[in-house]
Amino acid sequence: MQNFLVSILIPFKNTALFLPECLDSIISQTYQNWEIIAVDDHSEDNSLELLISYAKIDERIKVIKNTGQGIIPALRTAYSQSSGILITRMDSDDIMKPSRLKTMADSLAKTGVGNIAVGQVRYFSGTGISNGYARYEAWLNRLTEKGTNYSEIYKECVIPSPCWMVFRKDFDACGAFSPNRYPEDYDLTFRFYEKGLNVIPCSEVLHLWRDYNTRTSRTSEHYAQNYFLNLKLYFFLKLDYKTKRPLVIWGAGFKGKNVAKYLLKKDVDFVWLCDNPKKINKKIYGQELFHFSVLKELVNPQSIVTVANEQAQKEIKEYLNELNQIAMQDYFFFC
Repeated sequence: MQNFLVSILIPFKNTALFLPECLDSIISQTYQNWEIIAVDDHSEDNSLELLISYAKIDERIKVIKNTGQGIIPALRTAYSQSSGILITRMDSDDIMKPSRLKTMADSLAKTGVGNIAVGQVRYFSGTGISNGYARYEAWLNRLTEKGTNYSEIYKECVIPSPCWMVFRKDFDACGAFSPNRYPEDYDLTFRFYEKGLNVIPCSEVLHLWRDYNTRTSRTSEHYAQNYFLNLKLYFFLKLDYKTKRPLVIWGAGFKGKNVAKYLLKKDVDFVWLCDNPKKINKKIYGQELFHFSVLKELVNPQSIVTVANEQAQKEIKEYLNELNQIAMQDYFFFC
């Protein structure tokens, strides 16, 4: 296999407690042709000093300061200073399994440009993992094992961040870190999908996700649910919505209402369906709600399903399949 240089981009802020484990896991990789571009996002602890001490020992580690504020400017800064043929990210509080870089680099060397290497992930925490995170991990790994990640892209981020690797050429074609859209990992996933990068299946756990109360994804407003939903709708209207087909919303709960508000602001017409007798024939935001049987009267509709209940989702999917509708063409689950 070819021995491509891998650029590992690491934004960091106040993670001194976890940085040694993170950096040691990279240094001990079985694949050694790498460089670290670590960008300090205005840390207030001794994270910067710790990185500098590592850089003095290993010349493959470069440490610079963020020219802006926040994770996206930090990633842009890191990428601008990178030299690798292959690009990957790393969070400063996580841990790489020893074979992560080799597994990914070998996969890309074998398949070439137009592909994205991913790996399975595992959460770990000193206080235990919640049922929600355990379910997300299992769901994500199921998709990654088959390389079918895009098949459920509107549910949640389907490329395990930061456990991905691509050729620089493909990364540039996807826009790298140019957009100012959060959550930035989910936005990048949608751009991988938009450019048609093939996901290489992986059955091996390559990355360990650390969970703790002050983790950025738990505390930053940029990872609130409204950001996720707005991002889904932005890319759905851009990539998969067919303007000449009737658009349908399934469900009038919290998420369904927010989808409706977004579409109304964008002047996108839609038919609103539900099976709640208390809501059928009522109006919300001036839009009447209809029984789901109305779907049969529509010609070639597209559906956004916002119903969260798993049993209800199963029943909706069976109903849509009976109508010969196809997932990711005719209907899209947003939960």
